[in-house]
Order: sequence, then C-alpha cells, then structure tokens
Amino acid sequence: ELASLAHLPEYSLQQVSWHDRPDDCWIVLNDKVYNVTKLVDGHPGGMEVMMEQAGRDATLAFRSVGHSIDAIEQVDEFLVGILPEKERMYLRSRNK
Repeated sequence: ELASLAHLPEYSLQQVSWHDRPDDCWIVLNDKVYNVTKLVDGHPGGMEVMMEQAGRDATLAFRSVGHSIDAIEQVDEFLVGILPEKERMYLRSRNK
C-alpha cells in the first residue's frame, strides 16, 4: 500500500492542524491525510462530531464508531496526502 501512496505530497501533523474549521477541515486516518471539508455539513453524526476531529488524527475515533464499508470507501475520494515517515504509526517501509 505504501508504494501506491508515494506520489502523494507529505503533510505534517502540524500542517494538518491548520485545517480545523468547518470551511477547511482536514483529518488524518491511518497516516493518510484527507480534506473532508465537503463532508462536514452532511455527516450523519453531525458537524460537531467532525469538528471534534478537525485538524487531528481521527483514526481511533473513526475506527471506534464502526463506519460502514461504503463510508470507508467514500473517504478515499478525499485523500490529499500522507504523513511524513517519522510521524506515521500505521504505514511503514518494509525494510525497517
């Protein structure tokens, strides 16, 4: 999976944290960076749920809710980048 993401720009957790508003909302899921601004208003859990995770690593919150397969697949269309290697917890090089 890591090789298929190599073309994506890297964004640090600090850079992601700058995108924490309803009109500019990024999250991190499994070391991948998503611009989910378009999902904020229509999220089934409400805007408040999205804003709790805005600008943060939302992996544990996302997993704990038990999202549907459709929701998991839908988020891929919002992929904009990946965390730098030193900040990743889930995606690792095989040679390390």
